[in-house]
This record gives sequence, C-alpha cells and structure tokens, in this order.
Amino acid sequence: MSPSRKARSFPTAFGERNRVWIAVVGLTVMAVVFLLAFNAQALPVVGGGATHQARFAEAGGLKPGNEVRVAGVKVGEVTGLDLDGASVLVTFRAKGVRIGPQSRAAIKVKTTLGQKFLAVDPLGAGELDGPIPLQRTSTPYDVNAAFSDLSDTIGAIDTDQLETSLDVLSDAFQDTPKAVRESVSGLTDLSRVIAKRDDELARLLKSTREVSGTLKDRNAEFAKLLQDGSALLDELAARRQTVQALLDGTKRLGTQLVGLVRDNEAQLRPALAKLDQVARILQANQGQLEASLRRLAPYYRTLASATGNGPWIDSYICGLFDSSGSPELRNDVVRDCKPRKGGGQ
Repeated sequence: MSPSRKARSFPTAFGERNRVWIAVVGLTVMAVVFLLAFNAQALPVVGGGATHQARFAEAGGLKPGNEVRVAGVKVGEVTGLDLDGASVLVTFRAKGVRIGPQSRAAIKVKTTLGQKFLAVDPLGAGELDGPIPLQRTSTPYDVNAAFSDLSDTIGAIDTDQLETSLDVLSDAFQDTPKAVRESVSGLTDLSRVIAKRDDELARLLKSTREVSGTLKDRNAEFAKLLQDGSALLDELAARRQTVQALLDGTKRLGTQLVGLVRDNEAQLRPALAKLDQVARILQANQGQLEASLRRLAPYYRTLASATGNGPWIDSYICGLFDSSGSPELRNDVVRDCKPRKGGGQ
C-alpha cells in the first residue's frame, strides 16, 4: 500500500471537519435534550406515570394538580379537565400502579376546606382501554349543598299537618300497650315542640344556609390563610436558630443592665432623687407655667408678624414729627398717635 493511501486511513482532525455538519448535529442533540427535559413527566420510566382518563358527571371541585391516590397513597396527579358533551373528561397520571379495565374512580374531599383529590380503585386484569365510564365514577356530595338541601326539605314540611297526623296516630294507639302509647305520646310532644318552634327552626336553617354559603365563597381565602400560616411556621422553623440567638442575646443584655444598675446604684440614686424633686416642682407650679405660656403667646404672635415679611422688622412709631414735618425729639412734648383721616406723618 502506498504512503498516500495509508495517510488517508487516519481520522480527520476536529478542526478539519465540516463545521456546518458539526453545528447541525450539536443543535439537534441540544434540541433533543431540551425536549426530554421539558417532557420528563411524560417519559415511561422516569416520568410521572402512564396517562389515563375518567369520565365524571361533574367536576366536583377537582382541579389540575390535585393528587391521584390509590388506597390512600399518592401515585400521581390530575393533569387536565375537559368538557366532553354533558360530562367532564378528567386526565390523570398514575405511576407504579396498573389501572385495569374494571377500575373505578371517585372525586373525594381531602380537607375540610373543600380541597379534592382523585381516588382510583384499580380493578380487572389487563390494561384500561379508554376512559373510565360514568357508571364507575362518582362525585362528592358537597357539605354546602347538603345544608342547602336539608333546609329546603325541612322548610317544605307542613308542621301543622304533621302535628295533626301525629295526634291522630296517638288517638289510634290509645288502646295499645303502655309502652307503645308512651312512644306515640312522645312523638306527639315532639311534633308540638316542632310546631311551636317552627319560625325559630326556619331562621336557624336560613342562618345555616347563609353561613355555609359564606364559607363556600371564602374557601379560597381560608385555604390561602392556612397556606400562609404554614409558610410562616416553616420560616420560623428555618429561623429557629436566629430567634434563639436573639433571645439569648436579649437575656444577656438584661443581665448586663441589671449588673450595671446595681454597680452604679450609688450614683444613680441621687440623680433620680433630684429628678423626682424637679418633677414635683414642675407639677406644683403647673398652673403658673400654663399662665406664663398663655401670656407669652400674644408676644410671640406679634413678633412673628413683625419679622415674618422678610429680613426686617415691621413697626408703627408715632409722634416723632410735628405738623411741619420737623423731627420732635423732646420728651416733654405731648404726642398725638391717633392716625389722621387721609393719612399723615
């Protein structure tokens, strides 16, 4: 083999390669890496699990991001809710669990404030093919709706007719054994109490409905309040050492101040005694001080008026000149300080 052919068999140096192809390959690899990073949840092994769907009659307060649980253990989260005709199609991911074709799903209440989660009961052999149908899904019965329905149902009861019916029932059981008569008599008394308290019960149920409605309207605020409280507790836990150091420093400062006062008690006691005497004198002469301040007020007002127009003093001086305009400097002259009509000197 010739030396020239032998030289061509060595790999081309990196600087001699086609830079266009290097850039294309590099950009392609970066795009694939970014695509995998942003869609890591959808990957079969390291992602958030397989994607499934369930059909519900209503959303029931479920939101994207809510937990998906199997036997009380979190296995994924809800990723989407879409309106599909007269039903709601819920999309969720479940990792580490096989969802069979007979699986059931239910929207359940997670907290007393109404936060929900999706409970899945995996049943059947094989894999789920298509969404879980309406026949195998259920939604929670809201507490607010329960109170509302209860108040509507009880409000529709005719208490007078109920009382009459129980009275008739009591009369019909007059000849029955004593135990039965006492039971029916108790029902009669109960009906009479309900009839007498009809208006109060109606107001109570109305108030219950209003309270439940208010709680429902403030659900997000209560949830945020609890979240803020949790964040505050977490921050306090994180700053526990700092707070402890602050408390220790405050304790040491108090100890030092006590020692300082104790060491300088001989010097502080006379000073405090004199300060107490000054305070007593000021308190005893409080009336004179107030009178002095009242009398000084006109003087300071006049002084402010005289010096408030610029770098000079405004004043009115009368009787320095006679009627001819000559200055009159003798002290024995009677001076007329009343201003004349039309002006004067």
